[in-house]
Amino acid sequence: MKKFFSTISNIFSIEELRTRILNTLGFLIIFRLGSFITLPGIDPSKLVDNAGGIFGLLDTFLGGAFSNASIFGLGIMPYISASIVLQLLTVAVPYFQKLQKEGDSGRKKISQITRVLTLFICVAQSAAYLTTISADAIVLNGFFFRISSMIMLTAGTVFCMWLGEKITDKGIGNGISMLIMIGIISRFPASIVAEAMSRGMSQMLFFFIEMVALFFVVMATVALVQAIRRIPVQYAKQVVGNKVYGGQRQYIPLKVNSSGVMPIIFAQSLMFLPAMIGGIWAENSDTAQWVVSTFSRVESWQYSLLFAILIIVFTFFYTAITINPTQISDDMKRNGGFIPGIKPGKQTSEFIDGVLSRITLPGSVFLAIIAILPAFAILGGVSRGFAQFYGGTSLLIMVGVILDTLQQIESYLLMRHYEGMMKSGRVRGRSQNTGTA
Repeated sequence: MKKFFSTISNIFSIEELRTRILNTLGFLIIFRLGSFITLPGIDPSKLVDNAGGIFGLLDTFLGGAFSNASIFGLGIMPYISASIVLQLLTVAVPYFQKLQKEGDSGRKKISQITRVLTLFICVAQSAAYLTTISADAIVLNGFFFRISSMIMLTAGTVFCMWLGEKITDKGIGNGISMLIMIGIISRFPASIVAEAMSRGMSQMLFFFIEMVALFFVVMATVALVQAIRRIPVQYAKQVVGNKVYGGQRQYIPLKVNSSGVMPIIFAQSLMFLPAMIGGIWAENSDTAQWVVSTFSRVESWQYSLLFAILIIVFTFFYTAITINPTQISDDMKRNGGFIPGIKPGKQTSEFIDGVLSRITLPGSVFLAIIAILPAFAILGGVSRGFAQFYGGTSLLIMVGVILDTLQQIESYLLMRHYEGMMKSGRVRGRSQNTGTA
């Protein structure tokens, strides 16, 4: 406990770090306040809470802004969608591949294209979002209401983008990820209180067991996020003038889960299709009714099995499009590096690809298990609101963002010659564990 208070004192004794933390808190407070400002022309008392399906997932990410019909009703999600589209285009379209290789100037162009694409997505999603609002809650329905609401929702997303960029520049951590995390974690205290109240004194032991299980699930998720496979790389010595360069041994850190939460997001988006397609023939077919009832419940074993298979498939897919063993091999060869015992070039590329495949399989299985844990929690008697924190996208995002933030804080402490936050070693965030040389 003494070390904890000493670390807190060291953190706030560094002026730049203290300013960045206060800036981050200020921007996050503004974001949370905006999620409670309802769109003009809507009666908030008549809004219906979309607790399930894709709407429930979005509402979790946005901290209730979606169900509140607030000016931040779309939040940062259109920007996330645009970023995913640009990532896929970077793999498939040569123009975007060229931009990615141009360094800072190329990244700036990709960032500008992402912002423009975000505006188009906002317009489409805002029009669709207005159709999800209960008709009873709309007081001033009409053409002007819809146009003005679409403009405000789009402006709200642009403002959230600005807040995210400001957190990145003047705060601590990745701003976009921080906004998603604060939306998720804002529901955590209320979920714990609701779960404890529902148990009562007679079932307090069961609630204690739930909290212990949650602790171990979080620890397992931290292990998955931080797990890496280090490939040794030896650099040849080079003599330039009177100085000798190179001759060092470094490592390529390949993450066991290099795809992050993207496989779960992709799989989650497809899991709504069976129930949606089955609903078309549900009136005339018993099989279609079974499909709708089965794949509308996340706790059914059919849903969990299909969800797990999709996550494993998408983990391999996303890892393949984000990590290029050939490019890593070419960069090593260009810089005079080689893996001991492996010839540079094609053999190095094949070796890295083999290692990546071997570590991705257990990583994808573990990721699938974490993703379906909320279903097991629901079957075990945990309420749906509290069960979502036992795994899935919510838990992975929270763990990843918190680790990244702690890593940045620790970097500031070590730069000022203070002791780090962990006795057993440095905190490793997602940004440290990249698959590049």
